[in-house]
Amino acid sequence: MVEASTAHTDVQLFRDVFNASPIAIAVENLDGQPLFVNPAFCEFLGFSEEELHTKHCVDFSPPEDAKADWILFQQLRSGKIDHYQLEKRYFRRDGSLIWGSLNISRLNSHPSPLVIAMVQDITAKKAAEEALRGSEEHLRLAQQAARIGTFERNVRMGPLSWSPEMESIYGLAPGSFGGTKAAFENLIHPDDLVRVKELNESALKTGRPTTGEWRVVWPDGSVHWISGRWQVFANEFGEPMRVAGVNMDVTERKQAEDALRESEEKFRSVFRDAGVGMVIVSLEGRYLAANNTFCDLLGYTEEEIREKTVESITLPQDWPAFSKRLQETLTNGNSFQWFEKRCLHKSGQIVHTQSSASLIRGSDGAPRYFVGEVLDITKRKQAEDALAGMTRKLIEAQEQERARIGRELHDDINQRLAMVAVQLESLEGDPSEVQRRVQQLRKEVTEISDDVQALSHELHSSKLEYLGAVAGIRGLCKEFGDRHGMKVNFKPDVASPIPTDIAVTLFRVLQEALHNAAKHSGAKQVGVQLEEHSNEIHLTISDDGKGFEMDTAKQGRGLGLASMEERVRLVKGTLAIDSKLMAGTSIRARVPVASEQESPAMAG
Repeated sequence: MVEASTAHTDVQLFRDVFNASPIAIAVENLDGQPLFVNPAFCEFLGFSEEELHTKHCVDFSPPEDAKADWILFQQLRSGKIDHYQLEKRYFRRDGSLIWGSLNISRLNSHPSPLVIAMVQDITAKKAAEEALRGSEEHLRLAQQAARIGTFERNVRMGPLSWSPEMESIYGLAPGSFGGTKAAFENLIHPDDLVRVKELNESALKTGRPTTGEWRVVWPDGSVHWISGRWQVFANEFGEPMRVAGVNMDVTERKQAEDALRESEEKFRSVFRDAGVGMVIVSLEGRYLAANNTFCDLLGYTEEEIREKTVESITLPQDWPAFSKRLQETLTNGNSFQWFEKRCLHKSGQIVHTQSSASLIRGSDGAPRYFVGEVLDITKRKQAEDALAGMTRKLIEAQEQERARIGRELHDDINQRLAMVAVQLESLEGDPSEVQRRVQQLRKEVTEISDDVQALSHELHSSKLEYLGAVAGIRGLCKEFGDRHGMKVNFKPDVASPIPTDIAVTLFRVLQEALHNAAKHSGAKQVGVQLEEHSNEIHLTISDDGKGFEMDTAKQGRGLGLASMEERVRLVKGTLAIDSKLMAGTSIRARVPVASEQESPAMAG
């Protein structure tokens, strides 16, 4: 009775434990048919105990899992295995899918073997793992997109673990990294290795977060830039235990920085070495930088220029207009080209300049400063002034020449003709006297004709036009000498024909020189030489007059010397004048003549 009572108590205890267990438990026969299920099992699958008695063990598995589940159960049934454990999915009564950790064993009981299955609900755990996997995948994708890899090293044991992205940014195939400190150092560019080692040693000693950048050489030989940040973690005794950190591929950034640096260097080089003045000016008009050309232009050092403003070096009369142009540029956001203004040199002299400026903006679009170019046009302005003076003198000379011709025609030729007419009207009396007076009138008319012809030749030489330079110059020398009572000796030594433009130029130079000799020098004798030397025509005019001071002559109102120089310059020649007081004057003109090979058209 006692034994029976004890057995009854054990069975009841087993039932109580079976029913109270939070783990889902099912006792099945070898056909997979549930015989007993506890409340936790019913709750797990959402079926009642009666409903579960009508089910098969694989009825709760998704179709894609059912075959594999039954194969395992068959092995358990045949005795090949007596136990297996796995995580699998289950369909609940409401059709929802849940996860369970199944631990199933074969019980070789009497009279027939049984199977006991215990299932723990791990749905929440699986969801957390899935979320973690998703988070890790997002992190991996983010690292991949940003070219960021992570690493960790055991300081004492030595192993170095890398994420797949670390291998990628170091140019390695997946799984090919050696996993040691030496394997890492072998990838570093030789020129950067010492610095990287020093950074690692410093991090281990100080324990502070460390950053650095270095180059790595990929297996294909290409060079890439890495930016790293890592932290050393120590134990409770302060001993370094592990190092963890991240590496980022910054090759594109470095290339952009190099390109920007190269661009800036090119700008600095152009700015510094430009043959025109270049300046950088603040929006308030203060000089921020200036190149050597600009500094030389105004006589200041760059340090002195930086203490100046645009207004301070601009002539006061020109500042309002230039200031207005700068303000318009700042308002409209454009640029201006070649604005002329006068600047003050450090010595106080006035420098004529031509300026252009562009408004430079920052990345936010806000105006930052002006970049300007400044040209020195002082010589050009002086040349323009000289040309204006020359033009004025040419006009004056034309008027003077017209006045001279008018006076000669009116005061000389016209009066002489009038006298002839009067004498013709008074021809009366003795025939012999009339004949004598007619002969005298004929002589006077001949002289008037000769003078008109000489005046005409001065204006235009027909000999020069039709017979060439030698004949024209010879005729001018003779006619001028005869008219002014001077001895003009002409010696030609020219074998080739002289082009018309050069012939006219030399004729006018000689004409001006003879007039000056007759009018100013008091010369009695003039020597004229026309020679040909190595594709050049030389005209030399020498007189024995009283000479003159060159500087005084050039500053005078006369146009003769300037006219001769300009005529010769237009045919690419040179003019040299040598004159001394009481020692005569010598004028030498040299004009190049193109050879037949250089100018076939000229030869024709």
